[in-house]
Amino acid sequence: MQPVSVDALHRCQGVRIRRFLTRLLGNPADAADAHQETYLLMLAALSRTEIEQPSAFLFQIAGNVARRMRNRRRLEGTIFQPVSDADWAGIADGTALPERQAMARQDLRRLATAIDELPPRCREAFLLARIEGLPNGEVAARLGVSRNMVEKHLIKALLHCRRRCGDLF
Repeated sequence: MQPVSVDALHRCQGVRIRRFLTRLLGNPADAADAHQETYLLMLAALSRTEIEQPSAFLFQIAGNVARRMRNRRRLEGTIFQPVSDADWAGIADGTALPERQAMARQDLRRLATAIDELPPRCREAFLLARIEGLPNGEVAARLGVSRNMVEKHLIKALLHCRRRCGDLF
């Protein structure tokens, strides 16, 4: 059996893998990230063992990477449940009940304290993504890190905030 070259595999299957990932993930940006991760994982696998069906194995890796990304996205969606604009508007314009305003201010102070406790890069990623509303890819570009690193920062920040402000999250 001949050794498999990742470069040759990419030339043969690259376009098909990209289409496959775009179909599974629903957008080209996530597909591009998954595409890169797929080949990195394939490269690591080839360095450890001989693979009989490299194309099939490559698609299996791509499917697993896509599932992990979808699960991560779903987890983030359940973790970051936004406060409705109506809630914020009532607090901001003073029409909310005074006790509701006091509770909201107290919640904001707790959250601010929890965010201040985060490591600097983690805090910066969290603020860019969740306060400024930037997509993870743009946060990664601004910070000069990978999307995966941004996602790790966000999960770390969220878990910390959830521990410190449980009922807010």
